[in-house]
Amino acid sequence: MRFDILTLFPGFFAGPLDHGILSRAIATGAVQVATHDLRAFTHDRHRTVDDRPFGGGEGMVLKPQPIFECVESLDIAPKPERDTARQSVILLSAQGQPFNQTAAHRLAALDRIVLICGRYEGVDERVNHLLADDELSIGDYVLSGGELAACVVLDATARLLPGVLGHQDSARYESFGIGDDVIAEELTAERSDASAPQRTAGVPRSTHGAGGILDYPHYTRPADFRGVPIPEILSSGDHAAIRRWRRQQALAKTLHNRPDLLTSAALSDDDREFLVTLEEQR
Repeated sequence: MRFDILTLFPGFFAGPLDHGILSRAIATGAVQVATHDLRAFTHDRHRTVDDRPFGGGEGMVLKPQPIFECVESLDIAPKPERDTARQSVILLSAQGQPFNQTAAHRLAALDRIVLICGRYEGVDERVNHLLADDELSIGDYVLSGGELAACVVLDATARLLPGVLGHQDSARYESFGIGDDVIAEELTAERSDASAPQRTAGVPRSTHGAGGILDYPHYTRPADFRGVPIPEILSSGDHAAIRRWRRQQALAKTLHNRPDLLTSAALSDDDREFLVTLEEQR
């Protein structure tokens, strides 16, 4: 997959792209990232990229011309002819639709993504109407620019690509991950397809797929740290009991931190019964 980032500050990305998973993904060729300086597409000696808003108001607005010329230089098809199943131009904006794990999975299926980083008071709306396929926001707050948002979208999407994480299931058994039923269906399909790469471990016996809720708590060595021991169940060797405990802990954490997720989560009868018990204990 290739990411093209349109920005006024291409040097901003030197840090995020030089460390961790993204750095390794770029080094192995699993991900390509190119930054493009919007000031290089201006035509005045001051390299002007912004102007005052029509109708008055505070701040300055990014002009459409440098953004259009930059995108057009990237060999991206015009919006009416663009194959959005393969490539997408995305405007990062506080007014955009929420970026979440579902959106990250959708983007991970593409071949190329162009991210437009807004600045100042905003971006000329004709960029959204005539150029962008999507307008995305990473949260209900306002940033100084879209560069931080671009890093978030890049990281969340790239880690879903094959070969980026150290283990192929790392992105499945985590917060907002897919459910056990989907994982089981995929494994069954793989086993029936002789040409598909076969998994040797399958679904871990003590692990639940998140199914759209938050992940369960994790513990590692030492077993007792500063007087706080790990839950006994985790060292019991009883995989069924561990699965049940982890699922209940995930439900409890979701109810406490993100109860909104429970309205659309894949819940079993046991899950609902446990949630009722938790609500009664409140």
